[in-house]
Amino acid sequence: MDKDHEPGIFDPKVPSVARLYDYYLGGKDNFASDREAAERVLAVAPEVRTAARENRAFLGRAVRFLAASGVTQFLDVGTGLPTQGNVHEVAATVVDRPQVVYVDNDPVVLNHARALLARSGDATTVVEGDLRRPQEILGHPDVVKAIDFDRPVGLLLVAIMHFIAEEDDPAGILQTFRDALPPGSFLVLSHGTREARQEAVATGTQVYRSATAPLVLRTRPEIEGLFEGFDLVEPGVVWLPEWRPDEAYLLEPPERSLILCGVGRKA
Repeated sequence: MDKDHEPGIFDPKVPSVARLYDYYLGGKDNFASDREAAERVLAVAPEVRTAARENRAFLGRAVRFLAASGVTQFLDVGTGLPTQGNVHEVAATVVDRPQVVYVDNDPVVLNHARALLARSGDATTVVEGDLRRPQEILGHPDVVKAIDFDRPVGLLLVAIMHFIAEEDDPAGILQTFRDALPPGSFLVLSHGTREARQEAVATGTQVYRSATAPLVLRTRPEIEGLFEGFDLVEPGVVWLPEWRPDEAYLLEPPERSLILCGVGRKA
């Protein structure tokens, strides 16, 4: 990775993957470089805006499912900028005082998260961490203090693994987290795929080469492989709108969401 694009270094001239996502969602925590890059993507794939909302909706459904399954603590890695329907807010609709740790390496995300989540008290923790170094996340003092790894944990990797290059060993990253999680824990994952519209794939990949992280789109079998060691819950790895929908699809056909997702349980 280019040193000028190293996560943790703030440069408003370099598009940020977190701020691009914020722009797709209609947020205001972005800069001119982010908006210009996002508009290049939207010019060939205007459905990306709706896909971003579908991704947030999937996160909400998955968190409610985990909470209903008895999970009360969540580790959200690559959380992005706070918006409506944050993990601790959704989980609190199902269980009392869920414990949530938000992890990100974008300085803008960290500043906003700490400011906006401060009012939630000790139920939420914000930690600086890089998904490419999972041991550092798991060993972070604030993570160790907040998460009891003797009880089931919900590991949330939502729209983040497609920023992990092959040389960063995505399978090894998942194995490190899986080995640390006790039985009864869950993995929630969504991931962009190159099995979608090729023009959108080509443009998106090109745009993100100049952002804080490249876009690494994978096939359905490759994404399913990231769940190794977890038992996929029904309906398996599917397009975003197809995972246990609680309302009408926002996108038809569902593959226009450009992202596959799933939830796995560690036996």
